[in-house]
Amino acid sequence: MENITVNTRSKKSWYPLGLFNDPVLENVFLFYLESTWQKSADAGECYETAARIDESNVYSWSDEWTKTANRLHALGDTCLAEQHKLTAGEAYLRAATYYRAALHRHPDSTTNNIKQLSLKVLKDFNKALTLLSYPFQAVSIPYQGTSLPGYFFRAAVKPHKKAPVIIFHSGRDAWAEDNLWIAEYALKRGYHCLLMDGPGQGKVIRLQGLPFRPDWENVITPVVDFLEQDCEVDMKRSVLMGFSMGGFLAPRAMTTEKRIKLCVANPGVLSWEEGVFDSLNRLIPDLMLIFQAGDYDLFDTKMAALMQTDPFIKWGITDEMWKNGASKPSELLRNFKAYTSAHLVKNITCRTLVVDGTGEEFSRGQAKKLYDALTCPKDFILFTEEDTGYLHCQTGALAISYTRIFNWIDKHIH
Repeated sequence: MENITVNTRSKKSWYPLGLFNDPVLENVFLFYLESTWQKSADAGECYETAARIDESNVYSWSDEWTKTANRLHALGDTCLAEQHKLTAGEAYLRAATYYRAALHRHPDSTTNNIKQLSLKVLKDFNKALTLLSYPFQAVSIPYQGTSLPGYFFRAAVKPHKKAPVIIFHSGRDAWAEDNLWIAEYALKRGYHCLLMDGPGQGKVIRLQGLPFRPDWENVITPVVDFLEQDCEVDMKRSVLMGFSMGGFLAPRAMTTEKRIKLCVANPGVLSWEEGVFDSLNRLIPDLMLIFQAGDYDLFDTKMAALMQTDPFIKWGITDEMWKNGASKPSELLRNFKAYTSAHLVKNITCRTLVVDGTGEEFSRGQAKKLYDALTCPKDFILFTEEDTGYLHCQTGALAISYTRIFNWIDKHIH
């Protein structure tokens, strides 16, 4: 009788990658690695950069990504000087990605280096889109005495005809520039696309200093006003798509804005406040008891001491205070109490797609709560380990994300 070898190993999971001890750095690295799918990064460049990062040095992440970005920017300059416009554009596109990566976990939001790196992102991204012949226009959307930046990608439209439009924004960390793939696949379907940053996001917080606001309807309504002025845009066939924290912001905007036909919340969030507090209750339960008891001075004192010993907590709280316009941790948490749509969700009337993943870490359970609370026409997509899209916003699995979300849009846009 033959000897039979039985494989007794447990099932392996492709994630985490095992590159960093910090699980947030693992997720952020994968976020930029997935940009290879839209040719905004290259795997070797990402892994080589990761190999240089020293987790014990809080500046190392930003410094090493900046070095890689500078190298790709220089490559773009060389290619352009030699009249290689295509490869120059590709190099600048990757450089812009790596500059954003450097800013993603920068330890000091007050340094002038933030502005310098942000300007490099814009310069290289715009130069890349131009050299690569994207049908785009950098736009400024009038907004409460200032403006919001965006990129409008124009689909090929027959004379005197209109086309659908996708309005896309991300959430707490990503930039409009991180989601070029949304515009690319919108154009392939004959849709216009506006990639935008709102208050608290991307270049708006870094160059304009505008923090997040919970009443996102006051952000999106000026955007719709702006698009309505374009004779080739059909707002009756329009989509608002929000990723990450945008999964709270986009539905919140739809509680009053009625000119948009479809909404995509990825992942869906009914109460951003509840999601944040659930995470903090798991992370710092003793301190949260102090906060919930209303002793804000003691909470701030204890939090300051913890931030001195825990670099992750220090970065996370400092970054959140900056993006939300708070000066103290207790003020930040009090501000979050306004970030809920529970009392307004009944006012949403457009068809809404709520997305979730079995590996969702940052807003566990919120997608189902949003879906259950909606009274409008609605659909639910759950990504799983089997289809590889189970992580937050399908990180590392853009192909299946694009397939299922865009198929839904195609089905309901007309």
